Amino acid sequence: MEPSEADALWRWNHDPEVIRWMSDGYPQSLAQVRTWMEERQRSTYGDALFGIEATDDARLIGLVRLRGAEPETGCAELDVYLGEKEYWGRGFATDAMRTACRYGFEDMRLHKITLTVVTENHAARRVYEKVGFVTEGRLRQVFRRDGQWYDMFTMGLLEGELR
Repeated sequence: MEPSEADALWRWNHDPEVIRWMSDGYPQSLAQVRTWMEERQRSTYGDALFGIEATDDARLIGLVRLRGAEPETGCAELDVYLGEKEYWGRGFATDAMRTACRYGFEDMRLHKITLTVVTENHAARRVYEKVGFVTEGRLRQVFRRDGQWYDMFTMGLLEGELR
């Protein structure tokens, strides 16, 4: 992702529908997001961030990230989201996940990729399961939204399980 794409990232992170089931942290100004994008180091083994582009016009529509990777453990955590809502339900998230996982297993030589998802985020869970992730556990009442606590599933994908 390029610093010029900070405006899109800021817009997505301030859209209640987009961040509905994501840990959004503290609000950041557009200037803070621009600074973060400009000062962010290039992707590394431990933190690889990629933009998701629409196939029709190469427009940035989301991001996918493998983070926390360590060669000693062979594991990384995956984050993915589409910020442009008109692309939801069209297979872009599934394709981005498959691509990121393939990159993780083949190029990074990972053994396992994990993620967490709010139990109520049914659309995301369907995508994760379609790619091959399996539920490994449940974290009770760790996500708060609109005054209500929600559980989260931990999900994992082992090398060789990618569909």
